Amino acid sequence: MADATIFDRLKQDHDAHRQLLAKMDDAADEPDRLEKLFEQFRVEVTAHAAAEEETLYATMLARPDLREDAQHSVSEHKEIDDYLEEMEDQAFNGPEWRETFSQLKKRYLHHIEEEEEEMFPDAAKELSDAEEQKLAAVFARRKPAELERAAQQD
Repeated sequence: MADATIFDRLKQDHDAHRQLLAKMDDAADEPDRLEKLFEQFRVEVTAHAAAEEETLYATMLARPDLREDAQHSVSEHKEIDDYLEEMEDQAFNGPEWRETFSQLKKRYLHHIEEEEEEMFPDAAKELSDAEEQKLAAVFARRKPAELERAAQQD
């Protein structure tokens, strides 16, 4: 992805997250597999959100015409994080955990769909090709560090 834009990189992550959610649905009756997949999802989504906020959202927040979209998405990231924290205190794969996970999944899928269909096109109109590529490069550098940090948040 030599000329990948920030939007290409973020969509690639979103697609991977959708696949993880589908695998978790398939693993509903396999607690060990489900736990590994959920931990992978938690680390991935946490790292993705942090790197996205440090790159695309930081740029959008600095632009008055994009600020509101960025603020909305940051608040949705916080909501997803709140669900993840809530699940830490629940018995893994118990009825309460399953219900919270169902809510998390619904909110997350809504969030990434909204980003891809509304926010990314709006931001793309305001950013130059060079800015999109620069943000992609910064995202690619930031995400590994965020993955490491998210993995240590056990």
